[in-house]
Amino acid sequence: MRQVLTLIADPAAFKMDDAVAKTTRAALADLGAQTAPADWLVPGIACDIGFDGLNDDQAQAAVAKALAGLPVDIVAQEVEGRRKSVLVADMESTIIQQEMLDELGDLVGARERIAAITHRAMNGEIDFKGALRERVALLAGLDAGVLTDMIGRITYMPGASTLIATLKKHGVYCALVSGGFKTFTAHVRETLGFDEDQANDLIAEGGKLAGTVFEPILDKDAKHQALIRIAAAKRVPVAASITVGDGANDLPMLLAAGMGVAYHAKPSVAAQARARIDHGDLTALLYIQGYRAEEIVVA
Repeated sequence: MRQVLTLIADPAAFKMDDAVAKTTRAALADLGAQTAPADWLVPGIACDIGFDGLNDDQAQAAVAKALAGLPVDIVAQEVEGRRKSVLVADMESTIIQQEMLDELGDLVGARERIAAITHRAMNGEIDFKGALRERVALLAGLDAGVLTDMIGRITYMPGASTLIATLKKHGVYCALVSGGFKTFTAHVRETLGFDEDQANDLIAEGGKLAGTVFEPILDKDAKHQALIRIAAAKRVPVAASITVGDGANDLPMLLAAGMGVAYHAKPSVAAQARARIDHGDLTALLYIQGYRAEEIVVA
């Protein structure tokens, strides 16, 4: 079969059974597709169904309708080139559970104000650069040492450590590219084992945050360019990359990659991305690439 449709469940919340796979095959067959028997990558969690005779969008739509109401993610793609050589990941609300500017807002009594701006920027309602400058200005006067202190608030998304450990074992180059701040991306890179990190830098003067950020600001275009640069440096086509993010500033790199994954993303982002994960954890990126249980490094 030239194409494959992958069903993915949240390992912590729902176990699929053969009935789900049977319903999926029937939905594809009803539209005239030929299907292969279900191939369980991880029993109950991830299942591949090979098919021919439909395009990816038709297959996903048919199966989404058939499985409506079930907490199952659906990704259809060509089998050839499924496994990628490069991962470029957003950090905040993707690899980690926090938006660190919102956390910093706690220290100046402006968390709600900053979080509201963050939400609008990530949903593409306002310009990212302007939103970043506005939020950073509220931090003026804070002791620069608070950045290191705030590392203690970082918690990782379920599956994050397993994702990176598995990809690294299989020779995938992993980059963390964030519109957030270098203090935090450096820590996450070192903790999880990313190969590199890129982010913005806050300006400090006399040990205090100045309320400004070094230019140029790393925004959606810079993320896209980072993807292109990394692929070129690794001597692979951009089609050999997988990207993951949740916000509007991730869209260009999601759309450019061979597989762009909107992870528990803002509605406007999920609607445009090549793949969307609304239920599964970050190990979903492994199943999308066809990794099987015995290939996965649980970390």
